[in-house]
Order: sequence, then C-alpha cells, then structure tokens
Amino acid sequence: MKNILVVEDESTIREFIVINLIRGGYNVVEADCGEVALQKYEEYKGDFDLAILDIMMPGIDGLSVCKELRKKNGNIGIIMLSAKTQEMDKVSALMMGADDYITKPFSPSELVARIDALYRRVVLSTTRAENNFKEEIKSGDFVLNLKNHSITKRGKLIELTQVEFQIMEYFFSNPGVALDRLDILTKVWGKAYVGEEKIVDVNIRRLRMKIEDEPSNPKFIITVWGLGYKWETNN
Repeated sequence: MKNILVVEDESTIREFIVINLIRGGYNVVEADCGEVALQKYEEYKGDFDLAILDIMMPGIDGLSVCKELRKKNGNIGIIMLSAKTQEMDKVSALMMGADDYITKPFSPSELVARIDALYRRVVLSTTRAENNFKEEIKSGDFVLNLKNHSITKRGKLIELTQVEFQIMEYFFSNPGVALDRLDILTKVWGKAYVGEEKIVDVNIRRLRMKIEDEPSNPKFIITVWGLGYKWETNN
C-alpha cells in the first residue's frame, strides 16, 4: 500500500484531502495536530511513504513536524500546505527538508497529481536500495551514490532529500551545461507540475548550504543569470 500521513487541524480540509487520497489508492493515517502526527509516526514505526503537513497549526506547527520527520527519515516525501500569505513559511519549509508545497485553496486533481509525482520519486529511491543498486557517479571531489541518495565530498558524507538528490543527479549527468529553471523543474518535479519555478531556487540554496565551502560564494553550483544553473567542478 501507498502509506501517507495527513496532518491538518481543520477537519473539513482534512476530510477533503483524505477522501481524494483514498480514491487515489492511498492508505491514509490522519492527525489533527503536530503532537498527534509525531505520535502516529512512532505508532506506525515510521511506515510512511509520504506526509502532508499543514504549516499553521496550534501547538507543534507543521514546520517543526517537517523538521522532526526529516531527521527520522531522509526518504519520506513531505508536502506542505500553506496559505497564500505564508510566503516565508514556504521557503522555511523547503529549507527544513520539505519536497514541495501546495497553496490553499487547491483542486483535487492538483493535490493528487503533486502527491503522485512525489510518490514515484520515493518508490524509485526505495527500489534502488532494495535491489542493492550500487552505481556511483563521480565528478571532481564529489561522488553521488545512486543507492542511498547521498553524496560525498572529499570522502565526507552529505545526506540529501529526494529532491536534492534528483537535482544533483541531473547536474552530474550534464556537467558544465547551463540548465534553465524550467528544465530542472520538469526533470525533477515532472511535466505535470503546476507549482512555481522559485521552488528550484530554494532547493538550490539548500544544496549550496550542504555542498559549498562558502555558500554565499558558490564554486560548484553556478548561477547562469537569466537562465538557471550549471554544475562545475573545475574551479
């Protein structure tokens, strides 16, 4: 089964999400607050492929839950729900390890499409691990491990989220090539993605914090002004 944790304090919205996910073939576990969400995660021994988290909740908010889930499980797919006014919270969520966000109000088709796309990425990662997929891609001082979705820099391990890994895999497959934001968005989030291109920029910022010696003066993930980014290891 496709197991998903839905955390939303507004019952009408939660019920709307749950109904559409069940129709989409998902096995849903509900929580109406952050505290219950973390309890459910432990109760089910972390057996979730995905989590949908509302950002604004009383008590432990969605950002805190996101941070905790990401600490516990680097492979779980996380989608945040936000209001249009929560622009900085969206960025904060992505920086804390969320894979995507959906702005309220949203349609059933958008919700399921975004969740399905993320689920496919999670399954790909799991399949590689279960089949002992050991292929590595080397680029300068970096080695990208396609089995455990990690990267090493001069032998030092750096853990990546699902999205970060796919961006790096795309970079490693196209060294020195300027890739525009739309190309990256399509490759990583899929052709059917209906979100905003700026999600690419936030993930690039997060990646730079992990792999650059000086994130504010990047030498590896280079900005190509007016276009997007390129991967360089000759600097």
